[in-house]
Amino acid sequence: MTSSRSTTGRGCDVVGVLLAHLVGDYLLQSHWMANEKTKRWWPAWAHALTYSLPFLLVTQSPAALAVIVGTHAVVDRYRLARHVIWVKNLAAPKSWRLSWQDCSATGYPPDAPPWLAVWLMIISDNTIHLLINVAAVRYL
Repeated sequence: MTSSRSTTGRGCDVVGVLLAHLVGDYLLQSHWMANEKTKRWWPAWAHALTYSLPFLLVTQSPAALAVIVGTHAVVDRYRLARHVIWVKNLAAPKSWRLSWQDCSATGYPPDAPPWLAVWLMIISDNTIHLLINVAAVRYL
């Protein structure tokens, strides 16, 4: 049995999710949200809710929207990307592995250039959000 959704439709899902993510995370996020969301829940939820607004143009699934809002709040509040980075960096020879205390700021070692560590963490964060959001829109 074939799916009623076409390949083109799935491509549109991905483009829609990407555009909604960019608008929600970069155009709609205020300076206050960006600076406070890792410190307190109120700014994290305010950001997650405003972040989700563009997704209303991509899906009307309550389950998908709940996953998008909920995971966005948690991922940003705890800066989970840095944990993912630290864990992936454990796949190295023992002499290259550092403790969480040494890498907790970005997931990267303290001798990594700060600009590079921050940008790689932002890229990882975006990748995590996009993977979750595409799955939510496509399967929920």
